Amino acid sequence: MKKIKAIISGGGTGGHIFPAIAIAGKLMEANPENEILFVGAEGRMEMEKVPAAGYRIVGLPVAGLQRRLTLSNLALPFKVIKSVRMAGRIIDGFRPDIAVGVGGYASAPLLWSACRKGIPTLIQEQNGYAGLTNKILGKKAGRICVAYDGMEKFFPADRIVKTGNPIRKDIVPATPQMKAEAMEFYGLDPQKKHILIVGGSLGSGTLNSSVRRWIESGCPGGENVEILWQCGKYYRPAIDTFMEEAKAKGLGGQVLGHIRHSDFIKRMDLAYAAADIVVSRSGASSVSELAAARKAVIFVPSPNVAEDHQTHNAMALVRKDAAMMVTDAEAPEKLMGTACELLDDTAKREALEKNIATFARPDAAGDIVKEIYSLLK
Repeated sequence: MKKIKAIISGGGTGGHIFPAIAIAGKLMEANPENEILFVGAEGRMEMEKVPAAGYRIVGLPVAGLQRRLTLSNLALPFKVIKSVRMAGRIIDGFRPDIAVGVGGYASAPLLWSACRKGIPTLIQEQNGYAGLTNKILGKKAGRICVAYDGMEKFFPADRIVKTGNPIRKDIVPATPQMKAEAMEFYGLDPQKKHILIVGGSLGSGTLNSSVRRWIESGCPGGENVEILWQCGKYYRPAIDTFMEEAKAKGLGGQVLGHIRHSDFIKRMDLAYAAADIVVSRSGASSVSELAAARKAVIFVPSPNVAEDHQTHNAMALVRKDAAMMVTDAEAPEKLMGTACELLDDTAKREALEKNIATFARPDAAGDIVKEIYSLLK
């Protein structure tokens, strides 16, 4: 493949960052001389994760609109104007062949500026319900790579390509060797059943509350269960305190000692391999990784996202009997009981694993890179 220069913009959460890094990796595989520049939002996690992956990143002062009335909303128009001007200067300095947007605050000013300057653009829309920014940008984009059917209601049909969502390359169906490695890595008992609870890269207050409620009620149904619980960096101090108090009070009995909580899971491949079932938010990247790992999953869509896109993502699988769903409002009362019931229903678990595999697109990043080169022709 010929050498190209690409700007990849977006971020804010791991759901945007990890796909962006996956695309960059495939671009470098296509030609190790390719030049890649990331553009993110100042103060967001991409400013740490992207350099850690070996890529250069520039931050824009852009931020998102808060749903409640705050002083930060008053400053937003000025941040957007400044970000658009900065994006224009970044493009003039780097002179990219193509601009790729993966969603998140920074993608809007960068892609808008690229379109104005006649730079080819590609949007990677991860969700089953397109956000307002991508719907606007999609009118000018040369290609829109999507993960779900029926996206013609948001974008011009002749520019849509179904590629799936890029995922980390180590997310694969677990082999017996991976399972054994996961048991050793996390110090788990192979004779027990295992639940992975993951609330996305930032954690989930609802999932955390659901586990706490279950522990307070004595961990019903958890006698033969071990749990890996990713609670999120923000929530970690409160969960640490809760677990100490629960131990002192004798809550949960012996089951409490079988619950391992952490703020972030670095070896997600092994966490998936260890899990018999997964409880998860239904962000686009999470859905794609769970499909690639072929996991029986209970989704709890976050209601705190634009256009309720996590519910759309989850329902695309629920309708095909490829996942289960518990609403955010129901979760504190129902979630852990439902999870324990699923653990005991081998036939249901196997059916979910078989059906979710049909949603897997393990080489989505490679297919997106093919579309990048096709667009440049």
